[in-house]
Amino acid sequence: MHPILFQIGQFPVGTYGLLLALGFFGGTALAQRQGKLDGLKPAAITDLAIAILVAAILGSKLLMIIVGLFTPAGQDGAMSFRDIFTLSTLRAGGAIHGGIIAATLVFFWKLRKGQGLPLRVTGDALVPGVALGQAIGRLGCFSAGCCYGTETHLPWAVTFTNPVAQAFSGTPLDVPLHPVQLYNCFENLLVMTILLIARKRRGFEGQIFALYFLIEGLGRIITETWRGDGDRGTGWLGWAWLSTGRATGLAFMLLGAGIWLAWSRRRPAVAQ
Repeated sequence: MHPILFQIGQFPVGTYGLLLALGFFGGTALAQRQGKLDGLKPAAITDLAIAILVAAILGSKLLMIIVGLFTPAGQDGAMSFRDIFTLSTLRAGGAIHGGIIAATLVFFWKLRKGQGLPLRVTGDALVPGVALGQAIGRLGCFSAGCCYGTETHLPWAVTFTNPVAQAFSGTPLDVPLHPVQLYNCFENLLVMTILLIARKRRGFEGQIFALYFLIEGLGRIITETWRGDGDRGTGWLGWAWLSTGRATGLAFMLLGAGIWLAWSRRRPAVAQ
């Protein structure tokens, strides 16, 4: 694909970074629109979204580093403490679920401190935008060649040929692969659609927030089937099927179920 979109002098502008920015703006706009349904101020949503973005970037890097440090030396993705401070680590996108975990922690922290936003309905407003941002970000992964799939000879297989993708992400070249980045993109768009439809039938405040974690976790567990990038972390606890994405996917589903059970027992009046 096109890991480098264009260059300004000697400075390369990466396609991934540009699409990540577009994902942030698109996701924030959708969150603002959803927030208006509950009377939330767009400016307050924007301020919160910026804090969440910073947390997501740092959290993605942190989970990638943790996985790398715990990966046995010699395996794909293994890192030493010295590798943490290299240009390749800085340039890497990181692990998206690490970003979501960090963003969720910041979300709860900021709203518990009092930001003029009610906790539950703000969560309901944010998560469709998060799913949209993830979908657009996955197009960035596809363009960069990272988060690639396993080999396949299905009619819709994709073959990467750009050596920059191999240099940056270890992408196999001239090998037909599952376009798992697009699978994830479609999965995220499906998550967003389900959340928007469910919003019209919301039974309690915070239900959409909980539902996001349930179906995002399930979707990630399924799409991990076709992931081929070993540096994401696989074989945890001695189980070949347990990748980092599946572990966080299971954790997301448990979190979503817990929030659903806790918040459904206390039901404030719901704005329609």
